[in-house]
Amino acid sequence: MTTRGWAGLVLAVLLVALAVFAAVTIPWHRAPAPRADQVASLESLPRAQVARAREFHSALRPGSYGSMAIGLIGALLLGLTPLGAKLVALAGRPFGGNWIAEAVLGGLAVVLVVEIVTLPFAAWRHVIVVRYGISTQSWGAWAVDLVKSFAVGAVIGGLALLGFYAIVHFAPRLWWAFGAVGAAALVVLMSFILPVLVEPIFNKFTPMADGPLRSELIALAARDGVPVRDVLVADASRRTRAVNAYVSGLGPTRRIVVYDTMLTEATPDEVVSVVAHELGHAKDNDVLTGTVIGALGTAAAVIAIYLLGSWGGLLRLAGIDTIGEPRGIGLLVAVSTLAGLLAGPAQGFVSRRIEARADTHALVLTGDPATFEAMQRRLGTVNLSDPDPPAWEYLMSASHPSTVERMAAARAFARAHPKATR
Repeated sequence: MTTRGWAGLVLAVLLVALAVFAAVTIPWHRAPAPRADQVASLESLPRAQVARAREFHSALRPGSYGSMAIGLIGALLLGLTPLGAKLVALAGRPFGGNWIAEAVLGGLAVVLVVEIVTLPFAAWRHVIVVRYGISTQSWGAWAVDLVKSFAVGAVIGGLALLGFYAIVHFAPRLWWAFGAVGAAALVVLMSFILPVLVEPIFNKFTPMADGPLRSELIALAARDGVPVRDVLVADASRRTRAVNAYVSGLGPTRRIVVYDTMLTEATPDEVVSVVAHELGHAKDNDVLTGTVIGALGTAAAVIAIYLLGSWGGLLRLAGIDTIGEPRGIGLLVAVSTLAGLLAGPAQGFVSRRIEARADTHALVLTGDPATFEAMQRRLGTVNLSDPDPPAWEYLMSASHPSTVERMAAARAFARAHPKATR
């Protein structure tokens, strides 16, 4: 069998493994959230609140979809024309065209161009979120976060590019195999180190003060059988008024994190309800599931890129000889951007079912559907979520059930468990 034949076989095995793993671990069925309850929930919300939330999202849409369109056009121009290859060559020229310089500096230059062309839309979004009272950031603080984000991406991306092209350079015939293993390992590694190394770059985390709430959250996690290392408070208020909480990390790095805004905006029972939802993700190993799916998918993507490298017409458009050379980074970015957009609705579909399962977990764990519904109402109010977004937008990009879906699920749970009480 030829090398390409082996690559095709391994790709098929990975895709089958991915499909089987997803079929077994993803909750394809979700708890009922009857439309009649959704309508009733929507009618129970203040009309002014609903109108303001919809105005907010209407104001965001031109920038959001404009950024998506311009980003895609920029990526396609860099990848499906010689522009990307020329940019990479230019970045490596001061170093004599060294492949390391082209791989790292050229790759970062290609990504930077895409970031720059979408920057005006990011600024537009900042104007909107400040206008509607969601963001508390000044332009200076916003710019600092932007630079931090790019710096973190540059470090991680630079190391990934260096590793990938080092494999291609030293194993030109089998780079698809070693690259697939390396990419999968990187996804797993990031799941462990991002909460510990990256999150503190953007927020300051302090242990929650001893008191009834901290004790209740620790007891809740213990009752749920989810060991946590600590309960931390994130200083989210320095950039937003939005409320949130999450369980971060895997194994020894797992901790409960609560936004300081939630501690001021929500009642203790509502905080418990949100944390119960997040514990559901840990209980059902959703982070681990996502990591495994990401690792399998990334490995498959590397092999697919190798096989794509034989498409002569595509290579001619990009002005390169092989997709494994650093000057092909633009083409890789174009393919990745297009694939990401096409996969978005499917990823949203899966995410909504995982989130709905975590909602059910919270309802069962707390036995308090009334507080769960009140918390969803508060989340929607403070975060200005559209409680019942347009169907096309929901199907295309929503990662969570809508506010009215979650409220309806709580009402359906209460009917099915009339004695449910906390």
